[in-house]
Amino acid sequence: MFSVLIILPLLLLMILNIPFVSAYKRSAFWAALILFALQILFVLFPDKAIIYTYIKFNLIVDELSRVVLFCVGLVLLTSLMVGESTIKEEDQKFNFINLLMIIFAGLNGVVMVKDVFSMYLFLEITAVASFILISMNRDKGGLEAAFKYLIMSASASVLMLSSIALLLLIAGDTNFSVINSMIITSPHSHFIMLAIALFMCGLFIKSGLMPFHGWLPDAYSAAPSCVSVLLAGIVTKTAGVYSLIRLVTLVFVFDDPIKYILLTIGAISIVLGALAALGQSDFKRMLAYSSISQVGYIVIGLGSGTPLGIFGAVFHLLNHSVFKTLLFVNATAVETQTGTRDMDKMSGLASNMQVTGITSVLACLSAAGVPPLSGFWSKLIIILSLWMSGYYVFAVIAILASVLTLAYFLSMQRRVFWGKINAEFANIKEAGIGLIIPSVALAAIMVMIGVFFPFFMNRFILPGGNILGL
Repeated sequence: MFSVLIILPLLLLMILNIPFVSAYKRSAFWAALILFALQILFVLFPDKAIIYTYIKFNLIVDELSRVVLFCVGLVLLTSLMVGESTIKEEDQKFNFINLLMIIFAGLNGVVMVKDVFSMYLFLEITAVASFILISMNRDKGGLEAAFKYLIMSASASVLMLSSIALLLLIAGDTNFSVINSMIITSPHSHFIMLAIALFMCGLFIKSGLMPFHGWLPDAYSAAPSCVSVLLAGIVTKTAGVYSLIRLVTLVFVFDDPIKYILLTIGAISIVLGALAALGQSDFKRMLAYSSISQVGYIVIGLGSGTPLGIFGAVFHLLNHSVFKTLLFVNATAVETQTGTRDMDKMSGLASNMQVTGITSVLACLSAAGVPPLSGFWSKLIIILSLWMSGYYVFAVIAILASVLTLAYFLSMQRRVFWGKINAEFANIKEAGIGLIIPSVALAAIMVMIGVFFPFFMNRFILPGGNILGL
């Protein structure tokens, strides 16, 4: 049944490009809107009989998959609405929706497959569509960013294909369970250790973690606004971080070397990403470095190696998809209304853009881990898991980096939204409804998750001790 989430977008893509149908380009928007909304509803209200089970077409659906599938539907729906508001040419809008369909199928495939080669194939489908989307405007910045992404992604592909070749030679199969059995049997094999290291390095590049982040700031800032929403909200989270979580917890043996690699890479990304964000004046570029830092929290939670830490990592992935998507929608609204991304040229915009200003404050506070917003709970869980596991230094790093996060977001708020409005922008108005609706909806989701999380924790997690089925 969940296989429909991969097959249907590809079928719709073919139907929408039939000459007779493609003449009605507006139909593509409504088809995509309905499809993405249906995924959200389908994930929230599934047939309980098929959850926690392996199903046909070699797919796996569990609570982890459902979380990421929900994020995929939510972010693509937001990206679609932003694209509808910001892309003026109908042909370009139609091409954008076609590529969204391809990415939709690719991301869903990555989330649900249960063998490493199929995962690699869907990762490549997503990457190729992303290259095209980044350079969609055909400007110098977009083409340069797409080229950097192409080079780094190709490097990741070489690493992952080499790993898959080694695993296939050793295990004779690429299925998760077969590889896991082989690794358990020979955990200290040099070839197995090399294969794991190669695949993890490929996923570090896909995640944009430091020091593998070279492509990410340019891609996020130079891409069209609707594409920046897509990349920051879900593409790197699924292609890199989700794949890392799935393989580390289900396939690779979670031993001390893997834990310390994850903890070290996560800590480096948290600190250096936050410090880099402090020095930015470009709104979207600052958010890009912030994403590197926030993804570091996900990886450091995974590195704790405990069910609580893994739960915190997945929960922060969900939260980051929501608040970072919201921040990029806000950046789009500001750029659309002012014509610039330079924060040093702005001030006091909240007086004329009240909805954008309020939702931006909420998203920033959630990202910094201020209670009772959703980001507070996921960061608290990650820090507690690190402390309880004896990783005191990494727990302290996570706490102190939250102060840095609050610092650069307060700086952004001061330069963009607070104070006396710049005379140049005295007559600007709030962004259009196509940007207001997603920003309000995302802010509401973020607040509701934060406010009601303690009740969810008591009702669904604490009684049985079952966290994401781990």
